[in-house]
Amino acid sequence: MASLSSSASPSPFGSHAFVFLNFLLLCFVVHQSHSITLLSPLDSSSSSLPGRYFKSLPSSLHLNESTEYYEITLPLKTDKFSPSCSLLLLQHDFGNTYGLPPATASYSPPSDCPAPWSHVVLELQVSCQGEQYDRIVGVWLDGVEILRTSTAEPTDSGIFWKVRKDVTKYSSLLSLSNLTLSVMLENIINDVFTGVYHVNISLLYYGQSGARVHSDSPELFSNRKLGPLIEEGTLGLRSEARKLMFISGEHDGRIRSRTDSTEGQKLGVLSRKPADLIVPIASDGSDGFWFRIENEFDVHLKRIQIPPNTYRAILEIYVSFHGNDEFWYSNPPDAYIKLNNLTTGRGNGAFRQVFVTIDGVLVGSQALFPVIFTGGINPLFWEPVVAIGAFNLPSYDIDLTPFLGLLLDGKDHSFGLGVSDGISFWLVDANLHFWLDPKLSTVQAKSVVYRIPPLSVNRDSKYDKLDGTFKVKAKTETHCSGWVKSTAGNFTTHVFQEFKFKNSIKYKKNGTYKEVEQKIKMKTDVRLETDEQRLLSRLVYKRTYPLRIITSTIPGFDINTNLLFTNVTNGFKEKYSMADYITSISNTQRSGGWMLVHDHSVLSGSAETRQTLRYKDDFTCYSRNVASNNGSVMEDYTTNACDLLS
Repeated sequence: MASLSSSASPSPFGSHAFVFLNFLLLCFVVHQSHSITLLSPLDSSSSSLPGRYFKSLPSSLHLNESTEYYEITLPLKTDKFSPSCSLLLLQHDFGNTYGLPPATASYSPPSDCPAPWSHVVLELQVSCQGEQYDRIVGVWLDGVEILRTSTAEPTDSGIFWKVRKDVTKYSSLLSLSNLTLSVMLENIINDVFTGVYHVNISLLYYGQSGARVHSDSPELFSNRKLGPLIEEGTLGLRSEARKLMFISGEHDGRIRSRTDSTEGQKLGVLSRKPADLIVPIASDGSDGFWFRIENEFDVHLKRIQIPPNTYRAILEIYVSFHGNDEFWYSNPPDAYIKLNNLTTGRGNGAFRQVFVTIDGVLVGSQALFPVIFTGGINPLFWEPVVAIGAFNLPSYDIDLTPFLGLLLDGKDHSFGLGVSDGISFWLVDANLHFWLDPKLSTVQAKSVVYRIPPLSVNRDSKYDKLDGTFKVKAKTETHCSGWVKSTAGNFTTHVFQEFKFKNSIKYKKNGTYKEVEQKIKMKTDVRLETDEQRLLSRLVYKRTYPLRIITSTIPGFDINTNLLFTNVTNGFKEKYSMADYITSISNTQRSGGWMLVHDHSVLSGSAETRQTLRYKDDFTCYSRNVASNNGSVMEDYTTNACDLLS
């Protein structure tokens, strides 16, 4: 049995802990071989799949006080400032809310600090006590989604957490009055699931002239070129950093002039100017504003008329996966399920993408980061530090500017959202961000290049009964371009995208051992040229999503219980470059442990998680290392010393 664990990825917790886990596993196997009937093939295969659980643990395993849960993310620029003003939007207790419409509240911006703002931050505060599954949560303002999050799983002694998200890009919407805030959190209360989620939602507004600095707040970042960095919104070095960024040369040697930079600022391409108008692609809101996608042919449509003076358009997609596709990256093909007479609905292979159509024509797709909710795989991994993205699920952008030549005709156009190879169920909606020319009622535009070939997907399956190997590879390269003539000039936008996907699933030991290994790579290259074909700006965005899960299952001490040993490595690497300004970020979690389960209830277990977050650009550095063990943080170290990140 030692070979079963040694074939897994190396433990991130040191050799002593790993040896001890192997010893525990050996003891359990020796005991079970004399006392319990082995798992049936059906049960063994099902229990080897990553699962969704809740923690039915005795209160003695937890501290007799509430525990704060959190997600390890980069600090916000505003964290060291006091807001100019704040607005409490909603206080609501989500108890037995399954099947009910979203909770709502009216919204108007605060009169004591009106727009424009330098930053706006959404703050979500939640507390809960009892037993409960993790729940998905959507927050919308007049149908525009501004946060997709999920809940942590509570304990008898109670938990609480806070999520802060910069929502400055929704400023044009936030400056409007008499809007409706909607919050969807479907929860169930009964004799077993007693946890009620108590939710507060506020907005924090920061003025253009700079906010008040907390006197006890340390510097969030250091500046590798300019020394200690004064935050944006104050006097000091940030403006100098901007100058360095915007007048430096392009990677290909073509120099961008100050005049071009000024034109780019007008366009809002080189700057991070929020959109002038945001329009949702969403449902009617009675069950939340997300569309529920049940299968790969289920494409939800919304007809929208594009403002004729639009010179830039970005589609922002919110998406989460649930039900039989919550662990889509581990799903075997249907033929394997049928051959072994398995009852699981978790099939259709392990490839997924969210895609967008306009008038039935594919205009873009996005690979998905595999967010693991707090009840996923082993819920003991995610206390008190939750999985990456669990409290702030990522959204995905698709640049639609090259298609404005087709859209600016004064007619309604049908926008569609779907999931390639998806099965029940996915929750998807989107926001259209439009930048409008204030001096023209109509801009001229033309689509020039459309090159989106069919996706190349190769599948290879080899299996004998419950053991086997399933591999999926996919790749594509796309190029779309179009020009727009506005008061800022005539500019052509080129969008190049490369996508590579690899997934491997291996079953061994009669299906009781499962290994999932996946790697996604995407590169998006957006180039803006003048009508003389002079390069005005170039943005290159690279993403890598590696994932590895190893699970071994043996029978537990008692009838109808299983013992699961699991290692998980999940994270991402991102690199963003504009001219010679480069930003890189990596965020990785490594988890290992075991749990004894009955059905979907965790009876006992032990788990450790280590997370490393690193950020670096030409001016700032940040690193945080956190280690947790059985619900307690054992290590939490932060540095902004750039020499330690080299």
